[in-house]
Amino acid sequence: MTPVASPPIPAEALEEAARVLRVLSHPHRLQFIELLMTRRHTVGELAEAVGIAPHAASQHLSHMRAHGILAVQRKGRTAYYKVDNPNAVNVIKCIRKHGRGAS
Repeated sequence: MTPVASPPIPAEALEEAARVLRVLSHPHRLQFIELLMTRRHTVGELAEAVGIAPHAASQHLSHMRAHGILAVQRKGRTAYYKVDNPNAVNVIKCIRKHGRGAS
C-alpha cells in the first residue's frame, strides 16, 4: 500500500516554527521551558535550577517574553514566569521523543 502524502505545511506555520526555534536556540532557554512546563517559577528559581546568575537568567527570560514565548504573572513584587506559547512545549516534547539519549 502506498502511503498517502501529507499536504505541505503552510508557509505561515513554517515561519512561526522558525521564529520559536530561533528564540529557543540556547540550552538555558530550553531548560527554562522544561522547568516551566510543570509550574511557574521566579527568575531566581530558574537561575538556580540551571546554574547561572540571576541577571543572565533575567536576560534570557526577557528575550523569550519579548518574542511571545513566556508571560509574567505578578504577585506583589514577585514576578512568576510561565509558558505562553504551546509551540515551545512541543519543542521540548520533540526533543524528549527524538533527541539522543532521550528516554
